[in-house]
This record gives sequence, C-alpha cells and structure tokens, in this order.
Amino acid sequence: MTGGRFSVADGAVVTLDLQHGVVATYAQDPAFIGRAAAVLAAARQAGVPVIHVRVGFRPGVPEASPRNAFLSAVKASIPHQRFFSDASGALHPGLAIESGDLIVTKSRVSAFAGTDLEVLLRAAERRDIALLGIATSGAVLATALQAADLDYRTFIVGDCCADTPQSLHEELIAHVLPRQATVLTADELIATCRQV
Repeated sequence: MTGGRFSVADGAVVTLDLQHGVVATYAQDPAFIGRAAAVLAAARQAGVPVIHVRVGFRPGVPEASPRNAFLSAVKASIPHQRFFSDASGALHPGLAIESGDLIVTKSRVSAFAGTDLEVLLRAAERRDIALLGIATSGAVLATALQAADLDYRTFIVGDCCADTPQSLHEELIAHVLPRQATVLTADELIATCRQV
C-alpha cells in the first residue's frame, strides 16, 4: 500500500478500456459510467490531466503473437476484432471526453506496454496516477503492477472499476491491489480534487 493522499499538483487520472462494448459487457452497475464521469469532471476542474487508454489493433492484428493467449484469440476471431473497433471500440460517450483529454491506444493488457503513456506522464511531471476502468483483473491489475514497478504512487478508484464475476472484482479491490496501491472511492478522489 502506497499510503498518503492523491496529489492534485503531481497527479493524473487514467481511464482503462472504457470503451462502449467493454463497459456494456463488464459494468453491471447502471451508475458506473456516471461515477467515472464525475471523477473526470472533478479532475479536469482541478487541472489534473485526464488520459484515456483504449484497446485497438491494426487490421489483421499483427500485434498478436501465437504465444499470447489473449491476443491470439482476438486475431483468430473477427467478432473479437470488431468488439474493439467501430462503435463498440469507441470510448464510452458517457465519459464526456473533452478536447484537452489525451487518448492512448494499446494492444496489450497493461496501459504501459508498448505505448507512450509513460512519456506523457513524465512530460507533464506527474508522479501520482489514479486508475479506473475495466477489467479489474486485466487492465487495472496489470497497469497498477507496472506503475508500482515504475515508481508511480498508484491509486485505484475501486468503485470505478468492474469485472465479472463481481466476487473477483471485490477480492482484487480488498486484498490484492492494496499491496501495490491505495484503493479509494470516487467520492474520496472527487473531494481531494475539490480541495484545491
């Protein structure tokens, strides 16, 4: 557990895989996107950079190695490829994306693997990152572990993450992620942003 409070002056909020199809598949709580949007609005108001990380592939998925179970399954399935493209692959409209938000496209589970996310964070001199998104056992866990290894103070907005089954999400939020990050709620992060 990293401890301490999220630093508005040194922090960034990073959304993970909040694409229309992913949200429709994993987020069972109808208030999920509204909560995430409220966090983003508070962050923007406080001057905290917002970075959206989305999954995307080139035609034919040349990023896929046959040794990678997830990517080789996507490469072998046209429906899986469509899931991450067109309207299904678009960032969820409920996030109310603004022109100042940054968008990173990834082709791996972790938001850092093969992307310029770390370049953007370093350029903005951000050392704290608040992660929210889907799935808790995938993008959130992988990104949080890599962020910790890269010496970022990492915060997980637990009620703005989702997975199926819900029990898996709850186990990760309660027992696994706190070993590498500080888990907080949307309301707690919003309150921190509003104290600026």
